[in-house]
Amino acid sequence: MKQRTPHHHLPALVARVIAGASRTKPADDVLRATLRTAGGLMAAESREVSRAVFAYYRWFGWLDQTLPVEEQVEGALEMARRFGDTPERFFGDELLAHAVPAWAREELDVTPEWAAAIQDEPVLWLRARCGQGEKLSKRLGAGAVHARTEAATTGQFTLPDALLYDGTRDLFQTAEFHEGAFEIQDIASQAVGLVCDPKPGETWWDTCAGEGGKTLHLSDLMQNKGLIWASDRAAWRLKKLKLRAGRAKCFNYRAALWDGGERLPTRTKFDGVLVDAPCSGTGTWQRNPHARWTTTLEDVRELAEVQKRLLANVAPAVKPCSRLIYSVCTLARSETSAVAEQFSKNHPEFAPLPLANPFQPSTPPAPQLWLWPQDTGGNGMFVAAWRRAKV
Repeated sequence: MKQRTPHHHLPALVARVIAGASRTKPADDVLRATLRTAGGLMAAESREVSRAVFAYYRWFGWLDQTLPVEEQVEGALEMARRFGDTPERFFGDELLAHAVPAWAREELDVTPEWAAAIQDEPVLWLRARCGQGEKLSKRLGAGAVHARTEAATTGQFTLPDALLYDGTRDLFQTAEFHEGAFEIQDIASQAVGLVCDPKPGETWWDTCAGEGGKTLHLSDLMQNKGLIWASDRAAWRLKKLKLRAGRAKCFNYRAALWDGGERLPTRTKFDGVLVDAPCSGTGTWQRNPHARWTTTLEDVRELAEVQKRLLANVAPAVKPCSRLIYSVCTLARSETSAVAEQFSKNHPEFAPLPLANPFQPSTPPAPQLWLWPQDTGGNGMFVAAWRRAKV
């Protein structure tokens, strides 16, 4: 029997993760590997290690790097405690100076509201099957709050099948998870599926499907009818999609490898194409604070070129009168509005398509949506859309 790791060893585990993380080894990957091999950790201890690691990177800009890492971690946890008690004390120049790297001001609207939002600890969002949000909330019990219930107290509109979860159960061990009753999916990503608005019987292409979060949402919205092509350049991601699709009972998809080049995986013409493109991930800096300090301005500009090529390459696959949706979990201008404007300039056969904002249904539709963490409670996300002309 493995010996349980004593509580006093936790700081050493935190320090090990920090020492092992780098630009090529994201802290969350190192954290998962460290927790797997630690042996004997209780669930609460694993959560404590995770919280300490992410606090270190979230408050990295305030820390004295000459101190031992254990002392820096303690300082970061103290900053997190103070922020939790009195967040208003952190608004102002100090927050803007320390929360993000200096280059971010060239690419993002670095406001006190956004900086404060990404300093807060993120919440966990679940997506229930269509129309099953309230039922799932009752089944999961304590800690599962249906988004409409939350909206009733905050006045903020939220998505119909989204649940905020702050319980302590291991969700992957629940019967509901194994039945495919929900997916763990950020609320901003859920908004992308609703913006796509696919209909049963249509044919869609999720071009950069990854492990399939948005593919599964499109399938659910389509009532498992019609067809979704799900492509990615990595075979291992599509294998994970297959496992997730089996659990979710998603059968109306076809997986295909595609490297993003001009040679498309199919000659099919689509009612809708979703380009959820690879990006710098600045919209995830609340959930993934390590990336703030490893992402560079060069990364942003290189990825913007990748995004432009992807849109240009998939454009011929969109049927006349049909939709092209571009989404990225970044808020950098080079990867968002600049990419959209370049596509519109190069492709006059595509007209910008106004979209309703799922978080602000009373505002007029717009062809570009900026979803900011301080407004949604989730990741930052940008969405643009076009409709192809008749001929």
